[in-house]
Amino acid sequence: MADPSSYRPKPGEIPDSPGVYRFRDEHRRVIYVGKAKSLRQRLANYFQDLAGLHPRTRSMVTTAASVEWTVVSTEVEALQLEYSWIKEYDPRFNVKYRDDKSYPYLAVTMNEEYPRVQVMRGHKKKGVRYFGPYAHAWAIRDTVDLLLRVFPVRTCSAGVFKNAARTGRPCLLGYIGKCSAPCVDRVSAEEHRELADEFCDFMTGRTNTYIRRLEKQMAEAADEMEYERAARLRDDIGALKKAMEKNAVVLADATDADLIAVAEDELEAAVQIFHVRGGRVRGQRGWVTDKVEEITTGALVEHALQQLYGEETGDAVPKEVLVPALPDPVEPVQEWLAGRRGSGVSLRIPQRGDKKALMETVQRNAQQALVLHKTKRASDLTTRSRALEEIADALDLDSAPLRIECYDISHLQGDDVVASMVVFEDGLVRKSEYRRFQIKGFAGQDDVRSMHEVITRRFRRYLAEKEKTGEWTDGENTATPEIDGNGEIVGTGLTEDDGRPRKFAYPPQLVVVDGGAPQVAAARRAMDELGIDDIAVCGLAKRLEEVWLPGDDDPVVLPRTSEGLYLLQRVRDEAHRFAISYQRAKRSKRFRSSPLDDVPGLGDTRKQALLKHFGSLKKLRSATIDQICEVPGIGRKTAETIAVALARSAPAAPAVNTATGEIMEEEPGTMGSSGEPVTTGAPDERRGQET
Repeated sequence: MADPSSYRPKPGEIPDSPGVYRFRDEHRRVIYVGKAKSLRQRLANYFQDLAGLHPRTRSMVTTAASVEWTVVSTEVEALQLEYSWIKEYDPRFNVKYRDDKSYPYLAVTMNEEYPRVQVMRGHKKKGVRYFGPYAHAWAIRDTVDLLLRVFPVRTCSAGVFKNAARTGRPCLLGYIGKCSAPCVDRVSAEEHRELADEFCDFMTGRTNTYIRRLEKQMAEAADEMEYERAARLRDDIGALKKAMEKNAVVLADATDADLIAVAEDELEAAVQIFHVRGGRVRGQRGWVTDKVEEITTGALVEHALQQLYGEETGDAVPKEVLVPALPDPVEPVQEWLAGRRGSGVSLRIPQRGDKKALMETVQRNAQQALVLHKTKRASDLTTRSRALEEIADALDLDSAPLRIECYDISHLQGDDVVASMVVFEDGLVRKSEYRRFQIKGFAGQDDVRSMHEVITRRFRRYLAEKEKTGEWTDGENTATPEIDGNGEIVGTGLTEDDGRPRKFAYPPQLVVVDGGAPQVAAARRAMDELGIDDIAVCGLAKRLEEVWLPGDDDPVVLPRTSEGLYLLQRVRDEAHRFAISYQRAKRSKRFRSSPLDDVPGLGDTRKQALLKHFGSLKKLRSATIDQICEVPGIGRKTAETIAVALARSAPAAPAVNTATGEIMEEEPGTMGSSGEPVTTGAPDERRGQET
């Protein structure tokens, strides 16, 4: 625990101007980012008596080891820079809203020649129009199913679309009238894009235009006694009205607005957002966050606005944003929102009427979300804390292992030997910290030697990072990034002043290996050879789920109902899953390899040109150098290299069908992506247990 006075800036060093500041820990990680109208006044608040600080603020300043700042011209610039740094460094003590679920959106891929309507989650893509978010994916599909009667836009994947174009037959939706079938040229690309534009217009709230147009067409069809067409139009109108009924009118003036409500207590806050377009609620989402310092409702709203609109532009930022409290000061935030939208944005607190009533509804949703989150988290925190305490007691650790790393070895009968490293922090997975290794120090199957190599490489890099940051060197730091034989970087090349997470930079409190006493002894020996004696090591054997400690003749047996054992099993199983997925990927790549891969400087384009020219790898093998030179882009020297590589890899004898005695010929249409013939079935030598 650091003393804030040890890194407090001297009087007069901090400027009295707007800016953004960063607190860093002893590893140079950025742990907190903030902005201020006056840096001098704001930072002074952190260096007062610790007893007067909010508990989490006190934890932050005692974790930090330094503070630095950047002066900007205006408060809007400070807001933009703060958002950028929070996104870049992901500081552990900043307010970070966590989505309570991954929300699905209705998306229209306007960036494609033939736009597609589909359900999308995750990060938004450029050129795609999004509507929502929705609470459930099935709600999107129900809406789309109704609208496709009127706007028969493509919904199929690229593979289905290309297959239909190749065969000249549309899919089922094309036959039943719920797709205009651009794949078989029933409509042109321009006509299909017009349908997609109309679909988007309807989803943005311009509904009355299309209903009036259909009603007029229905009346004309009835007057002309085209009763079947009139009936179809009647059904289309019913489908549109049914889709509209799914989103009741909440604001009679057809307003486009976002309503944000906050429910909070001393430690946590929940945010709920209702997206209203055309007077109807088109989407809803919610976040929760820890309050890492004493923070006002207005500041929570400001952070919510940053997360909500930080990546948005244009109409995605509505003209009106209704909030329970205004940020202080409000002008920079309004100016920032207007810059994102490209026109003015009204940020205000609703005072009366429908908007105030709707805000009360959003507020009730936020309150319920906070209660539900606290109920779930209380259980989760209690369980995880008990599991970590049980592990600490069973292994005789000084404190609960907040960071656990687990290692597993995977291979297929000694081939493609790989290893995995997975990380759990506070009992939860930390996938961004996962790493994988290729075993290159020796050939063959030896899990003990493999474990020794992996642990050595991982903690050698940890020591290299410590040396780079100067944590245990006295002289000038001369460490440089080193690349091992696998192409992996020893050290990350990040500068000392860069606060982004470094590979292998942070030590665990506990290393778990998948295996028994031999694997544990190998891991302990590797760490002893590096002089690391402050990290605990244990192994979890699969057979009886026994926990092995270095040097002990007997295992530690945890009760089957133990939360600690369950957590260790989860860690071990995740390492096993991650290792096997990597090993399978390597094996699949090896099976798809080709002799052409060994030719220096021969890329995929020229490989494909060779195979297209000759038709098969067998015919390429029998070609002369002059014939190979006829392929565009292949010079004589390259042709000679290709001929040598193919001669070395020539099969000893032709393949024979053991049932008929027939010599099997390669057929041009049976080549894999690498140029080798595709085989069916699984040869015995490819089978084996994956470990």
